[in-house]
Amino acid sequence: CSAINACETSNGGCSAKAECRRTTPGSRACICNAGYTGDGIVCIEINPCLENNGGCDRNAECTQTGPNQAVCNCLKGYSGDGKRCTYISLCSQNNGGCSEFAICNDTELTERTCTCKPNYIGDGFKCRGNIYQELLRNSNTSRFYFHLEAFSIKDIAGPGPFTLFVPRTDILNTDPRVKDWIARGVMAQVLRYHMVGCANLLYNDLTTITNITSLHGDLIHVSYSQNSVILNDKAEITLSDAVGTNGVIHVINQILVP
Repeated sequence: CSAINACETSNGGCSAKAECRRTTPGSRACICNAGYTGDGIVCIEINPCLENNGGCDRNAECTQTGPNQAVCNCLKGYSGDGKRCTYISLCSQNNGGCSEFAICNDTELTERTCTCKPNYIGDGFKCRGNIYQELLRNSNTSRFYFHLEAFSIKDIAGPGPFTLFVPRTDILNTDPRVKDWIARGVMAQVLRYHMVGCANLLYNDLTTITNITSLHGDLIHVSYSQNSVILNDKAEITLSDAVGTNGVIHVINQILVP
């Protein structure tokens, strides 16, 4: 007589995910494989994420990858290996995407607010100071700023409000009359002719006005035709409504001459 091997056929009736072990002749025990749980007849895959988040950080997502196997990934707004996740301050990198002249405040997970600093205005992503400061920050208007500096004209650094008509940098650089005005000592008068005091005139305001008085004292004629604002029948406003704390800048394509 020979002992019957209970595991010989059909894995002894055990689960396909179990090991059949002979015990006594004609008997066997079913042991679930590693990563599975059950009585051996029925073996169910263990999901480690169901208990204690699979050992992941509470700010991580546990994802099952196999029997009793899982990976941990930190949630958005956190960094780490998944076992340990630390909060990422949005404001700690590049000022949270806010303007360099804004204050970034973390509010909640993946959220932050941007608020312009005192003496600046804007939405927090773009903040402007006074129009004198803003001239230097734009290549279209920076040459005008340097002319103001050269002649110590600081009118528009005051409280305002002011409206400023600025010839583009390339116009100021190429118009041969500029050197002549400087040599004759009248450049300061020309520059002041581009400034209007006690008024914050936006583009829409200019469409309804016919004359405005410059800081130089002479009138600037304003007309509106074919969807364009024209000054002194020559200079067209090409960029408009750059609003600062003490006024507004409009860029024009010609120099105004008093």
